[in-house]
Amino acid sequence: MQLIPYIPENAPFNQRQRSWLNGYLAGLFATTEQSGPQLNQATPAEQDLPLLIIYGSQTGTAEGLARRIAKAAGGKRCRPQVLDAAAHATIDWAAAQNLLVVTSTYGDGDMPDNAQNFWNWLQTDDARAIAHLNFSVLALGDTNYTEFCAAGKKIDARLEQLGAKRFHPRADCNLDYDTTANAWTEQVLEKLLSLHPSSSSSSSSSPPSSSSSIPSRDHPFLAPLLLNRLLNPGSEKETRHFEISLENSRVSYEAGDALGIIPSNCPALVDDLLKVLGCDGEEAVPSPDGTETSLRKALTNSYDITKPGTELLQRAAASNASLRGLLAAERCEDLKKWLRGREVIDVLLESPAVRFTPAEFVAHLKKLAPRLYSISSSPKAHAGQVHLTVNIVRHQSHGRSRKGVCSAFLADRVGDQTHVPVFAQPSRNFRLPVNGDTPIIMIGPGTGIAPFRAFLHERRALGAKGRNWLFFGEQRAVTDFYYRDELQTMLADGHLTRLCTAFSRDQSDKVYVQHRMTEQAAELWAWIQEGAYFYVCGDASRMAKDVDATLHQIAENAGGLGREAAAEFVKKLRDQKRYQRDVY
Repeated sequence: MQLIPYIPENAPFNQRQRSWLNGYLAGLFATTEQSGPQLNQATPAEQDLPLLIIYGSQTGTAEGLARRIAKAAGGKRCRPQVLDAAAHATIDWAAAQNLLVVTSTYGDGDMPDNAQNFWNWLQTDDARAIAHLNFSVLALGDTNYTEFCAAGKKIDARLEQLGAKRFHPRADCNLDYDTTANAWTEQVLEKLLSLHPSSSSSSSSSPPSSSSSIPSRDHPFLAPLLLNRLLNPGSEKETRHFEISLENSRVSYEAGDALGIIPSNCPALVDDLLKVLGCDGEEAVPSPDGTETSLRKALTNSYDITKPGTELLQRAAASNASLRGLLAAERCEDLKKWLRGREVIDVLLESPAVRFTPAEFVAHLKKLAPRLYSISSSPKAHAGQVHLTVNIVRHQSHGRSRKGVCSAFLADRVGDQTHVPVFAQPSRNFRLPVNGDTPIIMIGPGTGIAPFRAFLHERRALGAKGRNWLFFGEQRAVTDFYYRDELQTMLADGHLTRLCTAFSRDQSDKVYVQHRMTEQAAELWAWIQEGAYFYVCGDASRMAKDVDATLHQIAENAGGLGREAAAEFVKKLRDQKRYQRDVY
């Protein structure tokens, strides 16, 4: 699958022009790529079924799916237009007929940043302009969060409340979304064409497929690992810098993107599971794609054997009264507390009466999903390479040693004989300003420094003259000052204009990046008034919320704005793409 080209945010067009051009390109490439010469012979009347596809995307996954759906729709003689949800105000809703919404859920039930204003607009009377639309929603989420697919569910319900007609049921996708998304796409397009028979065609079209000569989550590039370096010797944490070769691959990325990695599970944990199951590992079982493989290979490469899913818990609860009680709806918080620090093997060990055949067991597991990491390198400064900054997860809980699936895979098991399966994940809503003279403010505690290291290297490679201000925080300066030498060199030569650090455990009172922001409120406000872009990367549940609250306070106190005016100011920064977040 060739990716549908798009007009980037930093192109010299306004939002309305960019939206029109992106819709034109989506329709053009969707119709010219999918069905070859036969499709090109169709008359315009056969291809005139308009289809608006809006995406809400925090990391780029929903956007990629929206573009795949557009390609499939083009093969069905539709005229798809793919739009960022942030562009909703540019849409002529009266002319729209059919709407597909593809959205992820950010944090624990929140809208993605680019979909928040769309959601706010849906609450207004103006949104009744969509009452005549046919619609369907594809929701992306993670069942490890209580508010699974909440953003998609909210939008789906609100569209119905506004009077729009749901012509196909919403589909809710977990991390292994391909099967569900492909089935939903095929069904949606068939139903849509049945509603508009004049646009149907005898030509066939396959559901969207992620197979491609460009590496993807289904067809990753096996990349050699060039460097595995501990960044913080002597620290209570373990954070590593990885350098991965992209030579002879078609993997390309930009500063601000993420790298997808498809890990394998810990062999020792696989062995322990096989012992508990009473299996030798050679038993035949289905893999997620339906092909047959051995149980050992399936547990190593195909299934998530760490986080227990609902189906496994329900099966185990049949012979475990304590667990059965925890599954009651009113005990949701108790279940979350019980699951903390437990894995699939703990469910089996604490439910010894439950018995599975090998095939039954894997049927109760989720597909092993790729992990996304913010890239810490610039392709202009590090040609043929991609760098990552990763916190390695290791801890003890409930009498067992635990390891992060992907972080430990990178740290411990990738060597000369093992390559890293990778693909690039675009993050088009996390980009440097096109004007190199524009100042930028970067808030990146811990491994949140990753994209800002990329930004700094990118701006140096481009010769950008804009001022750069970094806020970095960690536990202790002596052990946890990641990339200290690089940053101090940049500070000394003026490339890094300002560096504010917050090491929380170097004094009796804990100090975090938001405290440093408050201390520098006047100058930070001055930078923003001079056009600075404001970036945040890191933990979504606490740090990003604290930083956002502090930004509002700075607008009130340093900017002299009232609370409502400050909120409107921050909203305007978002709308102008001057406030961007890469949070997880």
